[in-house]
Amino acid sequence: MSRILSIDYGKRRTGLAVTDPLQIIAGGLCTVETPQLMAYLTQYMQREEVERVVIGLPTQTNGQPSENQARVREFTGRLKKAFPGLDVVFWDERFTSVLAHQTMLESGISRKRRQDKALVDEISATIILQSYMESRANVK
Repeated sequence: MSRILSIDYGKRRTGLAVTDPLQIIAGGLCTVETPQLMAYLTQYMQREEVERVVIGLPTQTNGQPSENQARVREFTGRLKKAFPGLDVVFWDERFTSVLAHQTMLESGISRKRRQDKALVDEISATIILQSYMESRANVK
């Protein structure tokens, strides 16, 4: 089988998470500076087989598009153009940063490490991917 990759796209940094090849476990991959994201994804997809990309869609609590949504959609267009056969899915990312901070607190990560925004982005991408995987499991 191949992997599912999750993207928490940000203006400066982008968090990435990925499943194992059997698509059982979601885990943080890394955080990439957004200007280097396409180059990173190109290299990654040359090494690993990725069948689907789940992209966090930033939406306000009232359901309206957030400020970052236009950037996410523009990036998604470039991604689909670069990888035409790749299945790309949007996933609601509301509250993922809050959940990432809560996860960090509960895991006992030090205060200094909790202030690492790159780690928050990576954990957010993992939460997006885990949520997506759980929704698929509930459909079966």
